[in-house]
Amino acid sequence: MEAWRFLDLEEADGYWNMAVDEAIAKARGEGVVPNTLRFYMWRPSAVIIGFFQSVDEEVDQEECRRQGIDIVRRISGGGAVLNSSGGVFTYTIAIGGDDPRMAGDIVDSYRVLCGGLIEGLSILGLKGEFKPINDIVVRGRKISGNAQVRKYGVVLHHGTLLIDFDPHLMARVLRISEEKLRDKMLKEAEERVTTIRREIGRDVSLWEVRDAMLEGFRRALNVELVPGRLSRYEEELARELRKKYSSPEWIYRR
Repeated sequence: MEAWRFLDLEEADGYWNMAVDEAIAKARGEGVVPNTLRFYMWRPSAVIIGFFQSVDEEVDQEECRRQGIDIVRRISGGGAVLNSSGGVFTYTIAIGGDDPRMAGDIVDSYRVLCGGLIEGLSILGLKGEFKPINDIVVRGRKISGNAQVRKYGVVLHHGTLLIDFDPHLMARVLRISEEKLRDKMLKEAEERVTTIRREIGRDVSLWEVRDAMLEGFRRALNVELVPGRLSRYEEELARELRKKYSSPEWIYRR
């Protein structure tokens, strides 16, 4: 069975999390590390905007400062999300761009790599479904959003899985110009978004989710997940990249 490196659950700020993702992709592209699955969490909470978005247009910066929430720009596209500390389980996959599993179109690559979460949800007793282009839903409500970028000859795929969710906080930190629109966004979020705790109907520990997702990826990708750690090269690269991800030039770029 093919062996992948598994980087177990760690908690860090958003700048480090994004720097590590890019460091892994670069190292994988250079062929010095294997395909990798990484689990991580956020502390403090962070609003993550897509590569092509504008902080001024998407984020209420004053509210983020009041709430102690970081503002972070990721390397991949897509929309702004609130990754709350303790409420959002996050994962990254770095896989060679020439891997046969990535031979289809973009939607196929999402379908393949999201399969681990869907299998993991089934272990928790939930029926997850892939909703193109890049979402996973449970009973029609979004529980996971995912994004990809192709860089360094690698498919870097990362996504979130909602354990818990505060739509009121999300509505405060994302920029919405009028109160009516804020109310509409809040109502839609409550109707369209769900969480593991809401669907299971009980409290669920972070480690229960971690164990289910680990087994889910092992089954869906049919790989052996070998516990590992960042190489010295990746750690040094991530420390340099963190300077980029925490710099105003990167965060507020237009």
